[in-house]
Amino acid sequence: MISNQILQNTLDGLKGIARVEFCVMDVDGKEVASTSDMNECARAAVEFADSPADSQEIQGYQYFKIYDEQQLEYILVAGGSGEDVYTIGKMVAFQIQNLLVAYKERFDKDNFIKNLLLDNLLLVDIYSRSKKLHIQSDVGRVVLIVESENGKDNNALEVARTHFGSNNKDFITAVDENNVIVVKDLSESESTKEIEKVAKALETTLAKEGMKKIRVAYGTIVHEIKEVSRSYKEAKMALDVGKIFFDERNIIAYSELGIGRLIYQLPIPLCKMFIKEIFDGKSPDEFDEETLTTIYKFFENSLNVSETSRQLFIHRNTLVYRLDKLQKSTGLDLRVFEDAITFKIALMVVKYMRYMETFEY
Repeated sequence: MISNQILQNTLDGLKGIARVEFCVMDVDGKEVASTSDMNECARAAVEFADSPADSQEIQGYQYFKIYDEQQLEYILVAGGSGEDVYTIGKMVAFQIQNLLVAYKERFDKDNFIKNLLLDNLLLVDIYSRSKKLHIQSDVGRVVLIVESENGKDNNALEVARTHFGSNNKDFITAVDENNVIVVKDLSESESTKEIEKVAKALETTLAKEGMKKIRVAYGTIVHEIKEVSRSYKEAKMALDVGKIFFDERNIIAYSELGIGRLIYQLPIPLCKMFIKEIFDGKSPDEFDEETLTTIYKFFENSLNVSETSRQLFIHRNTLVYRLDKLQKSTGLDLRVFEDAITFKIALMVVKYMRYMETFEY
């Protein structure tokens, strides 16, 4: 249903153009939106609603009926008699009629997209409803999820809709109280690089509107409408996994999650068992700050001793000493690829466990 605010804005704009006062009432004569006080027209509006006429002049006012799928929805009252006022009123009624159709279609599309994302539709329904709603079924699409500290406050949903403009191929909706979801239509030439630009532009727009701690995550490109829910699930996982392993980044793609995607799906008891077997009950994140800095920098430089020692401003032999010391305490030599992989996974597993513990509390 179209909102009263939209009706009010429409009447105000039309009054500014036509210099005629308008009032929209429901079938019970209750004012919905108005540019001036027309309470004296309420009784006449109710009588007009019961009459077979679609338009009528009563005591110096023009009355028009506005339908929603053959169901009488509103009565439009235009102040003043005469042919000019009648013509203007007829045009305004037609405009509101079109608004009802447009918003109903938008509601139907929004409802369809929500059910599509949540896998609430049978395959046959997906294609039949998309055809009925004039939504192309075989174009490239990607799902982006936007989360901010504000949730959906500050009209984030409307801000996002304004950002993407009137392109009726893109869908902006929400399925919960926290996130805004964008189903972006892609041309054949648009790639992951272009999606990154779209995500960045959206983040910038929301930030300008006062949103804080914005994160944008997106799934992979799909080319069938039935696959949109998969891109949504990927984006949702990217959002969750990004908070754990890429907390310094505001924009994250599902394709960038790497091994973090696998770790995220591990049960906590299995993670604890893994850490206990590798480190005999100790936790790899409990090393002193110097040792942890050395480990992370060594991984960052792809196990290159010379480059790591240069970036840490220490002698090569000092770095070798630290690595030897770490090997004695853990049994893992980070200069050996297999041991380095084990240690790297262990650090990620511990980070995942710590995050889940915080999340639970």
